[in-house]
Amino acid sequence: MKAVWKFPLITTDEQTIMLPSEAEPLAVQVQHGDPCLWCLVDTQIHTEPRRIRIIGTGHEIGSGFSGKYIGTYQLNNGSFIGHVFIL
Repeated sequence: MKAVWKFPLITTDEQTIMLPSEAEPLAVQVQHGDPCLWCLVDTQIHTEPRRIRIIGTGHEIGSGFSGKYIGTYQLNNGSFIGHVFIL
């Protein structure tokens, strides 16, 4: 069975969240002041740890970066803009 699940994010350089292995990212937005990731998931598949990296506009990424871009969000009326990648 498929469903859309929400995964709250923390505005930090890297974090680990539990996602089903075949999760399909749909959107990254702010809800009630907190960034969240919404994914289409198969509810029958067990979750596994996935690393998430948030890079602010203008921040260094580093050489050899190979994350997959999944979305952008803004906080504090645009004073921080975070670009979200799955590693």
